[in-house]
Amino acid sequence: MSVSNTYEDLLSEVGIRITAVRLLVLRVIREKMHGGAFSLQDVLHEIPTADNSSVFRSLTLFAEKGLLHTIDDGTGMQKYCLCTCADSGHHHRHVHFTCIRCQRTLCLEEVPIPHITLPEGFVAEDTELVVKGICPKCSLKTI
Repeated sequence: MSVSNTYEDLLSEVGIRITAVRLLVLRVIREKMHGGAFSLQDVLHEIPTADNSSVFRSLTLFAEKGLLHTIDDGTGMQKYCLCTCADSGHHHRHVHFTCIRCQRTLCLEEVPIPHITLPEGFVAEDTELVVKGICPKCSLKTI
């Protein structure tokens, strides 16, 4: 199976209509955005000829369908990360880490968000936990 067919199959499996822009955006995020969270600007940097609004709509749709998850890391810029748990249908209950030096945000999938007991009458809809500090790459620069 070619890479193109794999991406077409992936979009079809989650109910996304296949378009050239969506295939291009999916290819870029799957092949070039590994190892951390990314923003709309990161994707546009990789495909500068693409229409900003089309790329934004693709990212939003991918997040709605579970191919990506969104992260509010406090930088003021919406970030996205590839979902490794999209097939299982569960929520993204892991910690994110944002480096205060390089502003890179990483999914720490091996670190679960602890259960939080809320007072009676409160119903949690979603939980995010972002730890801020210095990443290993930046900490090596100070040595």
